[in-house]
Amino acid sequence: MSVTGIIIAAVIVGGTGLFIGAFLGIAGKKFAVEVDEREEAITGVLPGNNCGGCGYAGCSGLAAAIVAGEAEIGGCPVGGAPVAAKIGEIMGEEAGEQVRMTAFVKCAGTCDKANQDYEYYGIEDCKMMDFIQNGGPKSCNYGCLGFGSCVKACPFDAIHIVDGVAVVDKDACKACGKCVAACPKHLVELVPYEQKHLVQCSSKDKGKDVLSVCKVGCIGCKMCQKVCPSDAIVVEDNIAHIDPEKCTNCGLCAEKCPKKIIM
Repeated sequence: MSVTGIIIAAVIVGGTGLFIGAFLGIAGKKFAVEVDEREEAITGVLPGNNCGGCGYAGCSGLAAAIVAGEAEIGGCPVGGAPVAAKIGEIMGEEAGEQVRMTAFVKCAGTCDKANQDYEYYGIEDCKMMDFIQNGGPKSCNYGCLGFGSCVKACPFDAIHIVDGVAVVDKDACKACGKCVAACPKHLVELVPYEQKHLVQCSSKDKGKDVLSVCKVGCIGCKMCQKVCPSDAIVVEDNIAHIDPEKCTNCGLCAEKCPKKIIM
């Protein structure tokens, strides 16, 4: 190929590149989607964990929803009150009172307290127990299986298996809710961080059947309900439930519980 041909080819390629670049630049400005400055500011103050605990696809998704009025200012469970206050300043609104939440496992059936039907050797994943005999080796059909599906789901290393039962580190927990979604037996729930008294059991069996599989299960005796001065406890389906909004943390229920299942 001659020198002239090479120069012509270079000019054509370069010219084409310049044309495409200019076209894309103009098109980018013409069709650019304007982003609300508040959205960028809110994204900047959010933790950046992108855990999905807010119900949106990452922190940027929550920021967009807040600006659009589709999400609460305090919608980030990880950031809590401090982040909510900053977002309130950006939005020019009051953040309101933010109640810190934490995950809680409704089971105290540790290895020495809960019976097992057999020894299990295999994949350690709670969801896999749906395919295993009797739903897993633990005799109680409502108890924590202890294979750590919640542990794997937690992005903050706030939950661990201790003596066969999942235990939450309240201070490390950010209440993102991933452990709640991961538990196939629905044993994990979000409760107020300041709540002192909670029922560590989920069994709906009658007392006699509970005691045949676990030494510390709730037997539905209603002693806690009877002594509660604020009507915060109700026994339904053979299991005690404490209403955090009514509970005054007086501790009478924990004192009277014969199985000491109320922490």
